Amino acid sequence: MASSTACVSRVNVFNPLVQGNVLSSRCPSTVRLAAPAFRPSLRASAPVTPRCSFEDSSSSAASKLVKRSTSSIVAQAAEGAAPAPAAPAAEPTALKKFIETLTTLFPLWVILGTCIGLVKPSAVTWLQTDLFTYALGFLMLSMGLTLTFEDFRRCLRNPWTVGVGFLAQYCIKPLLGYAISLALKLPAPLATGLILVSCCPGGQASNVATYISRGNVALSVLMTTASTIGAIFMTPFLTKILAGQLVPVDAKGLALSTFQVVLVPTICGVLANEFFNDITKKITFFTPLVGVVLTTLLCASPIGQVSEVLKAQGAQLILPVAALHVFAFALGYFLSKVFNFSESTSRTISIETGMQSSALGFLLAQKHFSNPLVAVPSAVSVVFMALGGSALAVFWRNNPLPKDDKDDFKK
Repeated sequence: MASSTACVSRVNVFNPLVQGNVLSSRCPSTVRLAAPAFRPSLRASAPVTPRCSFEDSSSSAASKLVKRSTSSIVAQAAEGAAPAPAAPAAEPTALKKFIETLTTLFPLWVILGTCIGLVKPSAVTWLQTDLFTYALGFLMLSMGLTLTFEDFRRCLRNPWTVGVGFLAQYCIKPLLGYAISLALKLPAPLATGLILVSCCPGGQASNVATYISRGNVALSVLMTTASTIGAIFMTPFLTKILAGQLVPVDAKGLALSTFQVVLVPTICGVLANEFFNDITKKITFFTPLVGVVLTTLLCASPIGQVSEVLKAQGAQLILPVAALHVFAFALGYFLSKVFNFSESTSRTISIETGMQSSALGFLLAQKHFSNPLVAVPSAVSVVFMALGGSALAVFWRNNPLPKDDKDDFKK
């Protein structure tokens, strides 16, 4: 009996998932055991034979032993059983579907806001410099609420993918803005404004456009974050280098404003999401819609504030601003293909290159340049950026990704 008890005890340790249906009390003389499931433990302990015989025991004794063993097994199974498979994801609620619908209609809201800004400027010009700053800062905060420290670690683990987007954002596009301003011989204030907006970081609207285009949303968010952090140094530095010969550029002032409006709210959002996740989960349910509303206002307000200038010189600005965005979208896409990125990644980098934070360019132009014409290209860019990116996203949405499309930005 001692040997039989030891045998069953060993089985309880090595295979806690064995249940009573394996040990049958109907067979008092011989009990067959299932093969142990946890093999690494078997190597470290004494071998267990697949058959255990109770040759000298009575039927009742064997039955009691089996019942005692089964109780022990069930208790251990409750403690060490493998986790149950995850439940299927819940269906989106009606409210969530409604918010997603309003968010994906982003191009329509931009068109509507632009028309209001041109026809009735007073309806949107109440969003002046101070309120405009707060609105832009809140937009950056809402982006930060979707990020965690792990997202930044992913950037470090995938520097090449994010780095190509950063290169397109702060190398190709600024040079493109400079070349267009020289080729079209724009007046100094308008050329400065075009260069300034081409040196701005990616905008949050690019994340919505990436989602619509079936691109890589995680990559889009992290590229926007990387360019936003880089804007503290890159935007004033590049503007000073490329436009400093045209007009005086306050690089320190640009850097300070970018730090206050862009980086501080983003960092606050990341910290809030990291340490107060239960609260931010409730907030981020509505932030996509709030972001679309704020972006629409940030598009409409600049148009309203420079509506008179646009009516007088708008035709002169349409070509350079349109060329800036069209070439940026195209170069971002083909640069990705040169580096052999997948279709989803190429779409993402294209949208990130062509859609920058024109609202930030407008704010910086108002605060740090005395000539009001410097802000006009940013105001026009707000509309072309939103409409061009949205139109491209809708086009790509109607062109499915290849079946063999790979994820260049792995978790």
